[in-house]
Amino acid sequence: MTFAPSKGDNCMFFAHFSDLLALLFHYFNIYALFCTRLTERLFRIVKQISTIAELRSELKQCREQGKTIGLVPTMGALHEGHASLVRRSVAENDVTVVSIFLNPTQFNDKTDLAKYPRTLEADCRLLDECGATIAFAPSVDEIYPEPDTRQFSYPPTDSVMEGAFRPGHFNGVCQIVSKLFMMTEPDRAYFGEKDFQQIAVIRRMVDDLGFRLQIVPCPVVREESGLAMSSRNTLLTPEERATAANIYRTLRDSRQWMNRLTVSEVHDRVVAEINAVEGLEVQYYRIVDGRSLADVGSWDESEDIVGCITVYCGSQPIRLIDHIRYKG
Repeated sequence: MTFAPSKGDNCMFFAHFSDLLALLFHYFNIYALFCTRLTERLFRIVKQISTIAELRSELKQCREQGKTIGLVPTMGALHEGHASLVRRSVAENDVTVVSIFLNPTQFNDKTDLAKYPRTLEADCRLLDECGATIAFAPSVDEIYPEPDTRQFSYPPTDSVMEGAFRPGHFNGVCQIVSKLFMMTEPDRAYFGEKDFQQIAVIRRMVDDLGFRLQIVPCPVVREESGLAMSSRNTLLTPEERATAANIYRTLRDSRQWMNRLTVSEVHDRVVAEINAVEGLEVQYYRIVDGRSLADVGSWDESEDIVGCITVYCGSQPIRLIDHIRYKG
């Protein structure tokens, strides 16, 4: 006896078969997407660009596609502090450009410029890991085919602390950052709060020149010892690094002193305790309003009070910057 399937059986078979094919197709797409993402993660290569023309061409296409652009300006010798900025930009934008340019116009001490570490290959590996889109690493001639004679002045923001001890420094910062803003036209630009005064100056410049972008300050990233991460740290010996940790340790302790000491007394004690550590010498320590950077005379004078310090460390010596927030 033979069995002949009915028309209804055939329809049910094809319906189930169709469902099975759809399910298989769905899982195949998931598998293909997984493989694509895995391949991108394993073999992602940040695009290295060295000319302004190529950078503008690349970003023009991105804007035409409606993509948002984040910019992380750096001088290279990247570390975990820079990586935190890049990761945040990657999370908040479709495209992340990281400039790697050791800007000569912000160095008033050419010896300091010569000593600054240069690690482009390692920098690009780190940017790969962080998911950056473009590493913009131009030459000095590309950025300055002729001298930049523009002058920027935003007192008192740029005339105190670093501005007083490094004449021309912030003018050079404004020259290069304004150029990068014009080249990339970013939606957001990311800066580490370790360079607290620099962010304040750049905000003034953005308002002055009318750039339409968001400045995103990011928290200081510290080594396990508390030392603020900096490219200059690589120039310290292990012993000098351990010594440098006393800078933040003293700043952190000084938060407790403000309950019983005046601003002037906290200032003097911070300077005395750091100078008492062999291998450290305070260049300046200022307790200022966090917005104007003007000195404060009492703890009640402002709701935003920050202590900003620069210390020489080691035999070379290496100049280290840090700050502590007392209020705000």
